[in-house]
Amino acid sequence: MSAETENLATGQTPPGTHATAAEVEPGWWVQPKTVWAVALAAAVSFMGIGLVDPILPAISADLHATPAQTSLLFTSYLLITAVAMFFTSWVSGRIGARNTLLIGLGLIVVFSLASGLAPSVPWIIAFRAVWGLGNALFISTALSTIMSESRNPDGAIVLYESALGVGMALGPLVGGLLGMISWKAPFIGTAVLMAAGFVAILTMLDKSAVEKRHTPVFAAFGAFKKPALLSFGLIAIFYNMAFFVVLAVSPYPLGFGALGIGLTFTGWGVGLALTSVFGAPALSARFKRTTIIASGLVALFIVVALATFLVNVVPALIALIVVSGLILGVMNTVLTESSMESTDLPRPVASSAYSGIRFLGGAIAPPLATSLGHAFGWSASYVFGAAALIVAIVLVFSLHGPLSAANKPHDREVVAG
Repeated sequence: MSAETENLATGQTPPGTHATAAEVEPGWWVQPKTVWAVALAAAVSFMGIGLVDPILPAISADLHATPAQTSLLFTSYLLITAVAMFFTSWVSGRIGARNTLLIGLGLIVVFSLASGLAPSVPWIIAFRAVWGLGNALFISTALSTIMSESRNPDGAIVLYESALGVGMALGPLVGGLLGMISWKAPFIGTAVLMAAGFVAILTMLDKSAVEKRHTPVFAAFGAFKKPALLSFGLIAIFYNMAFFVVLAVSPYPLGFGALGIGLTFTGWGVGLALTSVFGAPALSARFKRTTIIASGLVALFIVVALATFLVNVVPALIALIVVSGLILGVMNTVLTESSMESTDLPRPVASSAYSGIRFLGGAIAPPLATSLGHAFGWSASYVFGAAALIVAIVLVFSLHGPLSAANKPHDREVVAG
């Protein structure tokens, strides 16, 4: 193994790319306060995805909606998030990363509160869509900001994905606890937490952080001319279909109340967070990223396939959900690292493109999977997730050439904003 390859495997930056090995801080957790401020706000933002899980059955019952209709709470949120993310690099390039983050957080605060006060499911779906716009402005810009301000780009991705994991872990717990009061309470609670995130960014992130840079409005779409980024994006679409089958469908066959669902998915999220922080770097130090991705997809396929047969055995389903979180934590981190480091694109553009295509799968899966489950039994939903993973596995092996760019050092254009 060459010195440069060893540096990449261990998460250090190759000489001449960002910093010399001597200049890189010893761990991913050694970051400037601005990076931590954005990461903490990102964790709260990701809570918005998971907090809906425990209250889906309650919303269905109280507002007389079918599971397929309530699944649109995910779809409207994630579809707008995905589409808007393709343009976040252009927005942040014009008004600055700090302003983009604050606008995104402001929209989340207003429309999460509105969701909690909504009189019917269609209104919640509409408010969640605008919430998704705020989420897009914040999440994509947060990733590029953390990477730009970090002392160690690979460590920054670990921090970002661990924030995702923490948010995913806390979201169901908060949703479950507040959902015991009312299905409205988790939405209102999120508004309060995101307001705290708004204050953190306002006070801790300097106005000069991540300089403005003119970016063409369709730059993110042009990024898919890069074979490696397009390949990872296609895999991410189908991988995220399975991810959101687990997240959006599983509350129904579990048959628990809000707290039971919340605790189950807290275990799932804790596993996701732990493997994001510890599992992914350890595996990346020993194996090629493409090997980890292929193995992770196969392992996740086995878990989802088992769920099709054990969907009515609640203890087994709980165990499978938690195990899936362990796999998803590794996959999230390694896929993000691979997509960001396999191209020489400016970070805001690469982040905007990958983040957008990543969430498309999450927007597509919930209504299709829940409709299948409602019509044919919940096993059919997991069959859908398993089929999506088969497509992802086929893509990994058929696109091995461009994907291999993630396995070797790659000089990146260092740009701010």
